[in-house]
Amino acid sequence: MAAISLAGCELGVATAATQIEGGNADTNWHRWAKLPGQVADNTSPTRAADHWNRVDSDIELLQRLGVKHYRMGLEWARIEPAPGVYDTAAIDHYVDELKKLKAAGIKPLVTLHHFSNPGWLESTGGWLKAHTIGVFERYVHRVVEAFEDLATDWITVNEPNVYALKGFIEGEWPPGRKSLADGVKVMEHLAYAHIIAYKLIHDMQPAANVGAAHHLRVFRPAQAWNPVDQASSAAQEWLFQSALVRAMSAGKFLPPFKQPKYIRPGRYYDFHGINYYGPSEVHFLSNGAGKGVPVNDLGWEIYPQGLAELAKRIHKAYPGPIYITENGTADANDSFRPLFIFDHLKAALESGAPIARFYHWCFTDNWEWTEGESARFGLLGLDYDTQERVWRDSAAFYADISANNGVTEDAYTRWVASRSYRYS
Repeated sequence: MAAISLAGCELGVATAATQIEGGNADTNWHRWAKLPGQVADNTSPTRAADHWNRVDSDIELLQRLGVKHYRMGLEWARIEPAPGVYDTAAIDHYVDELKKLKAAGIKPLVTLHHFSNPGWLESTGGWLKAHTIGVFERYVHRVVEAFEDLATDWITVNEPNVYALKGFIEGEWPPGRKSLADGVKVMEHLAYAHIIAYKLIHDMQPAANVGAAHHLRVFRPAQAWNPVDQASSAAQEWLFQSALVRAMSAGKFLPPFKQPKYIRPGRYYDFHGINYYGPSEVHFLSNGAGKGVPVNDLGWEIYPQGLAELAKRIHKAYPGPIYITENGTADANDSFRPLFIFDHLKAALESGAPIARFYHWCFTDNWEWTEGESARFGLLGLDYDTQERVWRDSAAFYADISANNGVTEDAYTRWVASRSYRYS
């Protein structure tokens, strides 16, 4: 197996505040987890990885991994616990974390919204209501002002399509609504909010680096010859991602969205963030994993080439740097994660697209939304009872890639060659 060079692509790891911080912030997810049956293992984000109290030791682990970049999220409910009321102690905590990352030589990529809303915002309708766009703008202004030059790389919104699908169409996430019309409206509002935030951040930091983290999938008909599956696959791709990416990147809101009155077509990205976990095989109105394919612990199909396909497609439509802002897999035994990392990194780097950064999801095991503590995505394992971080083989492999600026023959032999996927 030939060695792989990172060739200008820099490695990082990704996290989200609600999933790792712990604590009793009043968020939509803390409230949701208290409802019977909403989380698979009945856990809540109150424990998570206790990162809020372990910033120093976690940064030491980031240094041990050798990564140059760290994608971190902010807990809006901590920063603004009541409408227009800002907690200076919480802001200072994030400022301190940013200073420590800078001292460690690690560049932060700060996510402003990652599925989590303050409870008070959720109670007023959240992203279903247009007024939330202005509330978000106020929050963004306060954060950028407070962080000054400690953070200049920003993600405005994480996976607005997943947030809308799970919370407003399928009803599996808060607020538990089941309405296609509501889901479309939420995506429209989040796209509008991204553009407003993009312009605001550049007004405050002219040299800022701003984008969104898009959850992208390869949609394919279950039966390639079936015109119904073909049409459904194309329609699902447009509704789930293509129309939204166009709105957020180019300011062009095409059906099912409505063009906001004060938004003009333009360029509203400095980079494209791609979160990629796998493909969707479409049969009529349903989609999921194929049959006889590699799968992870959650039954998600593993298809590394899809990452290359999407990166090329995005760059052709909207030229610019691409960050793989999330890529990882649920693998509690760490049995195939090194192979997963190798295959996806290879696909990305050989795609021909300008892949500037690659962030593995996740730094450590974390509270995985409605899967709770049961799904294990971390390079580092986590004993939730003791909060001990466990150095997995995949962490050692990732650190080796960082140290050698690529995958060496020795690293491939040591960590990858003996691994294999399991099949559905």
